[in-house]
Order: sequence, then structure tokens, then C-alpha cells
Amino acid sequence: MKNYKFTINGNKYTVEVGDIDNNMVDVEVNGSAYKVEIDTEIKTPMKPKPVVMVNAPAPKAAAAPTANVKNAPAAATAAGATLKSPLPGVILDVFCKEGDAVKAGQRLFLLEAMKMENNIDAEKDGVIKEVKVHRSDSVMEGDVLVVFE
Repeated sequence: MKNYKFTINGNKYTVEVGDIDNNMVDVEVNGSAYKVEIDTEIKTPMKPKPVVMVNAPAPKAAAAPTANVKNAPAAATAAGATLKSPLPGVILDVFCKEGDAVKAGQRLFLLEAMKMENNIDAEKDGVIKEVKVHRSDSVMEGDVLVVFE
């Protein structure tokens, strides 16, 4: 049993929530018993994480703004390393494939996040072992985009 105290429009209520059986709940409000039917579960919306853009250039006329996203978390390209998405978004383009040798600063992905196009670049030289995403894939922050040998 859970007990709650509410003040609604200046009126105080003591509420005791009892047994829940399927969609029926025993509730006592200020000593009066009620059977309450639950229609649907109310889910708390997820709190969005703040996103910080690094090195975002000024918008150009007649061109979509772009940003080079550097220093992404765990974005090293050493042997056995992975490149992770620094932002949630949609992969617009993939500029690499398995077996490609890449150089530091080489663009690997174009990611759309918050209506901006973001270049995802390699931080170090390496060889791509596996590309984990394709065009039009939705990714979350921290999702692995590519694995290096």
C-alpha cells in the first residue's frame, strides 16, 4: 500500500492506493473507499540530453549548415577501437566501407541532427573492419558507427 497527501485547490486529501488487480485499483481518499479502473499506463517522457555542437561554421546562403563533430566520445580510431555517434540523428550518407584505410580528419559519415548536417570524421589513421550503419539509419548518442582493425 502506498500513501500520498495531496492539496488540490486548497483542499487536502489523504490517498491510500491499495491492491492492483489487472486494471482495477483499490483507492481510499480521506477514508472513503473507491474502486478505480485504469484505462492506460501513463509513461513519463524521457528528458532530452543537451547537445553541444563543436566547431559549427556560420550558415551559408543557399547551403545547409554543416559542422565538423570532433572529439566524439570514444571516437579513437586505433586498432580494435570504435567510432560512436556524438549526437542522436539520421545517417544521411556513408563515405567508407569495410577494408578502407582512412586518414585522420577524413569524413566517414554525414549525420543529420536537429536539422543540421554534421560531418563525422576519423580522428586517427586506421583500417575499417566493420561499418555498423547505413544510409537513413536512425542512431542515438553513443551508438557504434564503425569498428576499426
